[in-house]
Amino acid sequence: MSEYEHILVEKTEGVAIITMNRPEVLNAMNFRLTTELHDAVRRMGRDDEVGCIVVTGAGERAFSAGGDIHEQRENDKNLERSELDRRGVLLAEGTYDVATCPKPTIGMVNGLAYGGASVLVTALDMRIGCEGSKFRFLAAAYGRINATWTLPNQVGWPMAKELLFSGRVVEAEEAHRIGLLNHLVPRGELHAKTMELATTIAGNQAASVQGVKQLLLRDVGDSLKEQWSNEKVYTRDVVRGAKAEDAFPDFIARRGRPL
Repeated sequence: MSEYEHILVEKTEGVAIITMNRPEVLNAMNFRLTTELHDAVRRMGRDDEVGCIVVTGAGERAFSAGGDIHEQRENDKNLERSELDRRGVLLAEGTYDVATCPKPTIGMVNGLAYGGASVLVTALDMRIGCEGSKFRFLAAAYGRINATWTLPNQVGWPMAKELLFSGRVVEAEEAHRIGLLNHLVPRGELHAKTMELATTIAGNQAASVQGVKQLLLRDVGDSLKEQWSNEKVYTRDVVRGAKAEDAFPDFIARRGRPL
């Protein structure tokens, strides 16, 4: 999609791969890159050819080093407070749109994800990393607040508090152990592992996959009874369960014989 300056978008096998493409500055997220990324996720979320979205960074050093501090300093000097506030709202709403994208999203974490990039990566549904993956939730170190609504959903409250309060580095093995990474593989296998999962998801029934995600998002904070009721209503009124003939054609064709 040629209108983008700082991201690349590729579609293959039902998967959209969105790459932050500023490797010379470790894919630092300036205003344009971030708004382009949000726009691409929204577009791919509406694209019927796409069943899963992968977000990654160009090069081998960084998923993204986080917000572009040089640009932020210039903006602080040159932009009115009203414009800074407007941009802040746009960026916050864009991150929420990423988190609530109707399609499943995967972070292919090819390197460090610091600061604002740690917020982005925890707004994704899943993350796959390699030995170079590392995370740092830096807001408390520089007088800001973020990731309070994304990180606890990934690693639980006690660990989220530790990482948000301390701002310490989380190396790849620890990230995998605490659930921040779903899978940890050698760098040479990162793309293949990510695409294996993404194409599997994209190959499933879109209405069911998206229905599961919608219910999971709706159920955050609900009681168990409310979650059960939500699923019952959804499967009755929105995505009715497929009939056996449609759900199990391969099994029926084999007449129940094992593979």
